[in-house]
Amino acid sequence: MKQSVKVRAKDYKSEVKPIWCPGCGHFSVLNAITKAFAGLGIAKDDTVLVSGIGCSSRLPAYVDSYGFHGVHGRGLAIAQGLKVARPDLTVIALGGDGDGFSIGGNHFLHACRRNVNMTYIAMDNEVYGMTKGQASPTTPADWDHSKLTPHGPGVRPFKPAALALAAGAPWIARGYSGNPNQMAGLIAAAIEHPGFSFLHVLSQCITFCPEQTDWKSIVSERSEPALSDADVAASLFHHEDGFQTGLLYAAPRNSWPGPQAQVQSADISEGFRL
Repeated sequence: MKQSVKVRAKDYKSEVKPIWCPGCGHFSVLNAITKAFAGLGIAKDDTVLVSGIGCSSRLPAYVDSYGFHGVHGRGLAIAQGLKVARPDLTVIALGGDGDGFSIGGNHFLHACRRNVNMTYIAMDNEVYGMTKGQASPTTPADWDHSKLTPHGPGVRPFKPAALALAAGAPWIARGYSGNPNQMAGLIAAAIEHPGFSFLHVLSQCITFCPEQTDWKSIVSERSEPALSDADVAASLFHHEDGFQTGLLYAAPRNSWPGPQAQVQSADISEGFRL
């Protein structure tokens, strides 16, 4: 819902100060979200941020909107239920690589498949930062900085974009915390997309992965238009280095709620007013 009063990015920040480690990429994600909200003129009372558990999942507390801090891996399930009950709201789910692809991996796959009209922002730092640096589903196989995996986890890391595509996500993008302006544009586009939108964010954790400071020289911004052919996108996602950013894939697909679903849910949603 558009606001008639001009708003600024800082107007969307709450009075709670972030407690992330210095240099954490999540600070930039927070800034990008508030920039996107200001650019779209989104009303705070019509916006809900839902998260699970983890460093990234603290983010709803730092935004002056409605929010829900759920249990580990269940942010997407809660967010989908909320959108079904209240299709008029802007619903954004937030999580990290552990919350989204390990504990909540099943919910991620089915969220892509169901195509409910909402956005999922996954902040991927390739490590469990909150619990002191264990390997996550996206950790490189040879990462040997953890005492629990001194020789590296030894298993192939997940490719989030490929997983999302295989599960049916119609809109897939990737951002980098070192480029908050690009991220803000992607978040705004994700919110405006009429269906499930997945934004994979490379968000460095220099506390436990100091080598991620090199990401700045590796990340590239995709100049080609977004792919719309799933077969071509699958080839890209399986063979890329994972550092291309921008809108990667977009293909129209009927989403929930359609016009009929909104009419049918009108009576139900009266019991879920925020």
